[in-house]
Amino acid sequence: MADDGSLSDRIDALEMRLSYQDETIETLNQTVTAQWKQIDTLTRQIAALSERLQQAESSVATPANERPPHY
Repeated sequence: MADDGSLSDRIDALEMRLSYQDETIETLNQTVTAQWKQIDTLTRQIAALSERLQQAESSVATPANERPPHY
């Protein structure tokens, strides 16, 4: 069977492609996981900064539109 060499070559090529795709998927998975961790960290920082801003704004005694006392 002359076809056996060709079939074996095709199977080898498919196995190499599968191996490369598995490696690529794992790399992409690690990248996505790292990005989600970073997004989570940034989301928490934004929430904390938003809370601090609201606290700072509520602690201001005089409204922004009020005339200063020297007028």
